[in-house]
Amino acid sequence: MLTRLRVQGFKNLQDVEVHFGAFTCIAGANAVGKSNLFDAILFLSSLADRPLLEAAQSVRDKEGRSTDIKSLFHKTAQSVGAEMRFEVDMVLPSSAIDDLGQMALARITFVTYALCLRLQEESPDSLRPTLAVVSEELNYQSRPEAEKRIRFSHSKGWLRSAIRGQRTSPFISTDVRGSVSTIRLHQEGRSGRTRDFLGATLPRTVLSTVNAAESPTALVARREMQSWRLLQLEPSALRASDPFSAPSQMRADGLHLPATLHSLARDAKRAHSPALRRDVEALVSARLAELVDDVAQVGVEEDERRELLTVVVTDTSGSVHPARALSDGTLRFLALTVLEADPSAQGLLCFEEPENGIHPKRIVAMIRLLRDLAVDTMQPVGPDNPLRQVVVNTHSPAVVAEVPADSLLFAERVDQVSEGVRTSTVVFRPLERSWRTRNPSSPAPVQKGTVVAYLAQSGPDTSPVSDGGFQRVVDRPDIAQLLLWRSGETSE
Repeated sequence: MLTRLRVQGFKNLQDVEVHFGAFTCIAGANAVGKSNLFDAILFLSSLADRPLLEAAQSVRDKEGRSTDIKSLFHKTAQSVGAEMRFEVDMVLPSSAIDDLGQMALARITFVTYALCLRLQEESPDSLRPTLAVVSEELNYQSRPEAEKRIRFSHSKGWLRSAIRGQRTSPFISTDVRGSVSTIRLHQEGRSGRTRDFLGATLPRTVLSTVNAAESPTALVARREMQSWRLLQLEPSALRASDPFSAPSQMRADGLHLPATLHSLARDAKRAHSPALRRDVEALVSARLAELVDDVAQVGVEEDERRELLTVVVTDTSGSVHPARALSDGTLRFLALTVLEADPSAQGLLCFEEPENGIHPKRIVAMIRLLRDLAVDTMQPVGPDNPLRQVVVNTHSPAVVAEVPADSLLFAERVDQVSEGVRTSTVVFRPLERSWRTRNPSSPAPVQKGTVVAYLAQSGPDTSPVSDGGFQRVVDRPDIAQLLLWRSGETSE
């Protein structure tokens, strides 16, 4: 679970710090920089898994093409920055499996990871720019420090279940002597040996090389970062049938939806523990019925002759509709309901424009589902409350109106002049009096007039709604009053 991200020098994130809760909604106009925050998160995820250059090339431009490395660095009219820095606070799961199938148990489950990369221009040995590791660190955070850093609402039971263990030394550190950086991997085994790496020659981060035997906590941190993904649910993938042999883990584009639902339903019915035994298809059906009125049952049709699995929806009249006949919005919603039912689908899920394909009157159901996908920080972490986090971005006023007020961050472009050089960056502003404003380093709250003008574009319903004990943005008395005043002034 990503609780804090600081980015310096990446795209237009000149010096940005964002605190995340279980569910976060980032709103703002198009092209302001919302997607760049997602790109930074996904770049870090790739760096935990791939070589430096491959991770950089995995960041796509607006046309979906591999990005030129230089374009990842913050630029002004005169120059391109030479370094980018990242720092993240993470709540880790208690265990993970390494590449050789070995179990790793985290010594402590709240850590801070920091990384600095430098742009290396073309040289006689390389015809293109490359990246070099300037510094890399993975440090423990004690429970008292974790309590200070985790500012979103949570219960003591959640905190005790999520933050465990202790440590007195770093897992990864950097020793700088002159212009030479040495990255040090402090092993956790009985020998306690330290392995040194020259930062300038590293083809990948040290974190991306760790294993369960020598560095179990670092391996769990690596797996946590690898689990950060962007959901890009494609209708063609969601409509596809699966062979019986297909993987039972739905991909980020929605492929293997039938195999995943089929496996979840089968395994839940066979669970040894009565507490884990449940009718997954009934739960998914009930969820989908919140979006589509005449849903009676969601299931997976088994074609024994062709050995294919196909998602089917039965309506209240008994008619059966295969996935290929369902709308794009229905399929996206269905895929999210399957993710909600899958306790193994953990980590951070980034989701762009959840309003796509959804009727405006059904946006409430979509927001409720996305909130419920995320871990409930009022309940202990467990099989029925996995450590899962959701971050969405949107430019829809209708979505902004319906999200919890404390979950909203408003993206604004800011122009700055430093030493005669004009730069443009993005700032993520919380609503006034939200938990984020209790952080001294938090940017100034978004102006209420900005929020009201944004919401007024769609004329949202301002009637109070009670749903799960939270207050919608549009229900905030100060926002609601200004909306009513504005609508009255407009009607006159």
